[in-house]
Amino acid sequence: MLTAKITTKGQITIPKAVREKLGLSPGEDLLFAEKDEVFIIKKVIRKSPFDNWVGYLKKGKGTTSDNVIEELRGK
Repeated sequence: MLTAKITTKGQITIPKAVREKLGLSPGEDLLFAEKDEVFIIKKVIRKSPFDNWVGYLKKGKGTTSDNVIEELRGK
């Protein structure tokens, strides 16, 4: 079991083993969820903007790159 101390500002240092296991880097967001009086900490995984376009293109049957560019330009 790993422990951490809380500073006077309410901050903690996440143990290195936990950071490595979760693949955490400075500036990343964490999610704190309570379940049965226990807090669960998870790394927030954000979708990239590219993932949104891939999903959009899959929906648009017959969509060409020219159509997408025109739509982005507002034509």
